[in-house]
Amino acid sequence: MSSTIRPPAPRPCDSCPYRRDVPSGIWAAEEYDKLRAYDAPTAEQPTAVFMCHQTDADSQARRVCAGWAGCHGETLLTPRIALMKGVMDGSTLETVVTYVSPVPLFSSGDEAAAHGQADIDRPGPEADRLVDKIIRTRRHIRLG
Repeated sequence: MSSTIRPPAPRPCDSCPYRRDVPSGIWAAEEYDKLRAYDAPTAEQPTAVFMCHQTDADSQARRVCAGWAGCHGETLLTPRIALMKGVMDGSTLETVVTYVSPVPLFSSGDEAAAHGQADIDRPGPEADRLVDKIIRTRRHIRLG
């Protein structure tokens, strides 16, 4: 079987909400709220794979979020469900649950979300630069 869900990138993207070095306030509050749900006990976690924010939803380049895999890894329910549904192969599952990030990540979804939401109403210049980059990359994002 060939996986329709691609494995995480070798390193989390420059705007990954799980990265410790990413400025606060890049994503919408509800995007940060999604991170907290994966801290729940395995059986209580969401069943949707957390995909990288850098690609459009319908892109064939869509892949598992490297920061999500690096933060939650072996405790994740979602990759196991994706394997059973046939949308993720065993090799991709193994990559997700054993992924180790080469850059520092927050230790939990809650910690990442709290950081991301701290400056959401007043993002700094570096956050503004990353938001501009995301808008250029993601065709379906429109502001206003």
